[in-house]
Amino acid sequence: MTFVPESTFPEPFLWGTATAAHQIEGGNVNNDWWAMEHDPTSGCMDVSGDACDSFNRYPEDIALIADLGLGAYRFSLEWSRIEPEEGEFSTVALDHYRRMTATCHEHGVLPVVTFHHFTHPRWLAAAGTWEAPHAPDRFARFCEKATEHLGDLIGIACTLNEPNVVATMGWRFGIFPPRVRDRTRRDAVNAALVSAHRKAVEAIRSGPGDFPVGMTVSMTDYQLQPGGEAWLERLRRPSEDVYLEATGGDDFIGVQTYTRMRVGPDGALPAEAGVGTTQMGYEVYPEALGATIRRAADVTGGLPVYVTENGIGTDDDALRVDYVTRALGGVRTCLDDGIDVRGYFYWSLLDNFEWVLGYGPTFGLVEVDRANFGRRPKPSAAWFGGVARANGLAG
Repeated sequence: MTFVPESTFPEPFLWGTATAAHQIEGGNVNNDWWAMEHDPTSGCMDVSGDACDSFNRYPEDIALIADLGLGAYRFSLEWSRIEPEEGEFSTVALDHYRRMTATCHEHGVLPVVTFHHFTHPRWLAAAGTWEAPHAPDRFARFCEKATEHLGDLIGIACTLNEPNVVATMGWRFGIFPPRVRDRTRRDAVNAALVSAHRKAVEAIRSGPGDFPVGMTVSMTDYQLQPGGEAWLERLRRPSEDVYLEATGGDDFIGVQTYTRMRVGPDGALPAEAGVGTTQMGYEVYPEALGATIRRAADVTGGLPVYVTENGIGTDDDALRVDYVTRALGGVRTCLDDGIDVRGYFYWSLLDNFEWVLGYGPTFGLVEVDRANFGRRPKPSAAWFGGVARANGLAG
């Protein structure tokens, strides 16, 4: 790799920001998350409701991304809008997402399309979600239909967003739908999601367009402490490795990292004394990103890496700038060591619906007025846009 001064990144390097349909669109009434939010026993702090009204306001959001100087926007398709009943596809919904991708191009922003980001149509949930034998095939069919409609406009495709989180939070800890706590059932869901990914890659590649296809994985910097060897394997293999090892033939791996986990003889250790925590409750540890990039590249046999999510839930915007600065320092070091890192996406563009925690955590570069949906960029938005325009951090 050509040497690049420490403060700059190689050309081309993709700078972007990310969102997910259910977290920002509003009115996604036909999926399993909407159903769970409205169950008083679910533990959800809020219902998503109108979210950020981005289903209607996406032109404003994309224009804002372009104005900030960012070159890419990662967003997701809402499966339950596109296929509201099994085998019934909505041309109106497909046209909507085609307009979104076209709007990105009109603003010089690369559309990075995620086909699945946590939510499932109610008809699939009723059949058992990923425990339904036909679920991987149904997902592949959905990917095929969506790609037929907008594949010629897609810049990069992500099949599944954090399938390890879907399986672990939904079938191991019971926090996401379908609220199951059964390790053996989680293992079967892992296998189904791996199958879904492989079938989806094939389906997406069979359609129009010519773009990279891969998967995103939630990764933690697992730090082994004395006596924690058995626990490290027990934690990491089902939550990361089964997915990293399923990427053969893919064009990239999407790394999504927020913090570390220290692992001792009794499992995960609490936050270290003196280390701050985020609104999500985990440690402020941006150095985790560099470690997970290295591990993803190693386990996948050197696949190109996109950091498809990294960010911090905080009401301290100066801390946000500091966190990203330190995280990007880790990316820069990975590049110096010859690792093929091709882009960085900040999570998230907007303060949005953070699943069971509702609207409490604020990850956004942009504040959203909950009463009228007005967008107010934070100082960190201008700062991150400056990083993107300069293609690097100030020396």
